[in-house]
Amino acid sequence: MGLAEGIQKAIDYIEENITQELDLGQIARQAALSPYYFQKMFYILCGITVGEYIRNRRLTLAGDELAKTGTKVIDVALKYGFASPESFTRAFTRFHGVAPSQAKRSNARLRSFSRLKVQIILKGGNSMNYEIVVKESFTVLEKVERQQVADEQNTIPEFWDRSLSDGTIETLLQYALDRTYVFGICYGNGHSDNEHFDYAIAVQCSPDTAAPEGFRVSVIPKRTWLKFECTGAMPKAIQDLWHEISAEFLPVSDHQPTYEMDIEAYPSGDMTAEDYKSQIWLPIVDK
Repeated sequence: MGLAEGIQKAIDYIEENITQELDLGQIARQAALSPYYFQKMFYILCGITVGEYIRNRRLTLAGDELAKTGTKVIDVALKYGFASPESFTRAFTRFHGVAPSQAKRSNARLRSFSRLKVQIILKGGNSMNYEIVVKESFTVLEKVERQQVADEQNTIPEFWDRSLSDGTIETLLQYALDRTYVFGICYGNGHSDNEHFDYAIAVQCSPDTAAPEGFRVSVIPKRTWLKFECTGAMPKAIQDLWHEISAEFLPVSDHQPTYEMDIEAYPSGDMTAEDYKSQIWLPIVDK
């Protein structure tokens, strides 16, 4: 199943169960992805988070129901998953610009958010620098923070800022076998609760490294990697590259990501410079 096909299958599942309690893990399984990678790929391809999509669709349908039927506000609120009429009224007013009671009027102007249909448009003409590398297993020393899969406020940049200011990066570099890169590693398979994943800031280290307090040593297994070169100021350049990889490269590629992790490799230098070069590494198998 291709990436776009999987995302569309998950959207169809959401729509079929829009008035039911929706679990991100169950939604992600429709696309054969972990919750982390589903959320990530959904945002890249659709431009909004899964939570925003569900909320916007529920409020659209709620508005339509209030405008066309005599259903009570409290019944509509409960039908579309709101805990109380008050929380429904606040969300409804922010979305539509009018209160639920006003939506019942014949001249009420309501906002509509349409059901998504995923389409991959192959633009062509773009040059994407990448290589395929078989890399033996290697050891990393890493500082790890557990992240929320469904967190609509990305806290990873704050993690990097703290690590630069509190000495974490300096400590990592003391153990580095190769100081060329500092890695940002997303462990995409997540945890058994489907709500969290580990994000690590790491360096390659010796296999016999003893982790200092607050750090851990992990082994990255032997894999075949797609390595993409990124040029430009952070974070926009790498965000743009992720979009190109997901929307343009992977749909027509003979390679399938394993979705167990991804690595962003950052060399020292001015990350705000237009000629700053970084990399994205994706472990792959042939389709």
